[in-house]
Amino acid sequence: MVCKCTLQVRTYECDSYGHVNNANYLNYLEFARYEFLKTIGFDYPAVIKAGYGVFVARIEIDYKRPAVVDDALVIRSWSVKKGAVSGIIAQEIKRGEDLIVEAKVTWAFVDASGQPAKIPPSWDVPGLKPKDNEY
Repeated sequence: MVCKCTLQVRTYECDSYGHVNNANYLNYLEFARYEFLKTIGFDYPAVIKAGYGVFVARIEIDYKRPAVVDDALVIRSWSVKKGAVSGIIAQEIKRGEDLIVEAKVTWAFVDASGQPAKIPPSWDVPGLKPKDNEY
């Protein structure tokens, strides 16, 4: 399943060159991953309430083009790998047909002490598993 969400670049997210500061893309991607989790039925607030967490272990980002103030961006997110305790979500940010950013985010499901833990069946939703034709 591919989840799409949109946002508009705000003035305070840009650097002195008028481009979105590279660190702000992490916020964009995080926002989109949360929307992805909601869309696939993964109840993140319930996971936290139960004492678990989903930690980001690694992010690979390729910056392709700059985004600027008022750009309307579309962020696509989808699962490309899923194991018993971790996986990878691929993401891309586009402005129209222009690819702005490509990213792969490795995540790990953890217990209350921050140690990797197997995802309980109630949260191991089908949308976390990749589809062969989605990447």
